[in-house]
Amino acid sequence: MDRETLLKIDFRLLCDEFPFTKDFFESQGLPIPEGSVAEFVANLSEEKLEDLGIEPDEFIESFVAFVDAVGSLTEKTSKIDSLRIIGGQNKFGEAEDIDIEIKAGEIICIVGPTGSGKSRLLADIEWMAMGDTPTKRHIKINGNDADKSWRFSPEHKPVAQLSQNMNFVMDLSAKEFVLIHAESRFVTKPEEKVDLIIEKANELAGEKFDADTPVTALSGGQSRALMIADTAFLSKSPIVLIDEIENAGIDRKKALELLVGEEKIVLMSTHDPILALMGDKRLVIKNGGVSKIIETSEAEQANLTGLQELDKKLNDLRNRIRNGETLETI
Repeated sequence: MDRETLLKIDFRLLCDEFPFTKDFFESQGLPIPEGSVAEFVANLSEEKLEDLGIEPDEFIESFVAFVDAVGSLTEKTSKIDSLRIIGGQNKFGEAEDIDIEIKAGEIICIVGPTGSGKSRLLADIEWMAMGDTPTKRHIKINGNDADKSWRFSPEHKPVAQLSQNMNFVMDLSAKEFVLIHAESRFVTKPEEKVDLIIEKANELAGEKFDADTPVTALSGGQSRALMIADTAFLSKSPIVLIDEIENAGIDRKKALELLVGEEKIVLMSTHDPILALMGDKRLVIKNGGVSKIIETSEAEQANLTGLQELDKKLNDLRNRIRNGETLETI
């Protein structure tokens, strides 16, 4: 949007495109403009301008600069089409033979023994490594070096990470927790977005919960389900890193479909054969480096169906145990 339109358009229409513009006025204790920004500034009293310690032209310049800065950061982190990993070295200093480009909507699994270096690879991606980590790897975004400011800007960092352990300490309900995130993202109709996230989280969770459930009372699976749904629909981060969700008590297939459906780039470390075969490719980690890249074959895809049926049967048996039933017949 050009400068003239930015200043002369009705503020309600401006907020539809740039919801964060409200924050500029609220942060200075000013009411939301009812007309255009230009009209609002023209009608500010001398007393109010004196309180703000600013001239009308300076106020307008500050507003334009704010929209340009926040808008450009949001645009940069939301338009990531590819992530490229260029190999460095393993823990013995041996060259890591890898150069892989990952597209939006792809799922890449990271597999290997415990302690092999799976989490280190996720950390390199989260840090946007430029040869300055112990592995000497390089991470490129859309074919270029990442913006270094992303490393130090949690609000606009293009990477969201879901760790194995999630512990809430805030005394909030699930709805209040998600609503705070929605409002901080300046989304339109935040209440509707919250309802959607709670609904989708309950589709993932093994045990349902309602919007008024305190986040501190959520089980591990419920917490993970809530955060996956929140990441899919609220996080602007187009890259999602997941560290072992197999033991989280959630519907793994639906979780991945939810993230990929929002055109996220998904990388996850896992020991689970079902999750591994759900990925488009697998990066095999050995001695701290990527030793092999395996593309999921048609034969493996065929085996996935059988594994999912077996997993469903085992899950049904688990539910029978939870419900106090016997397993005399299976």
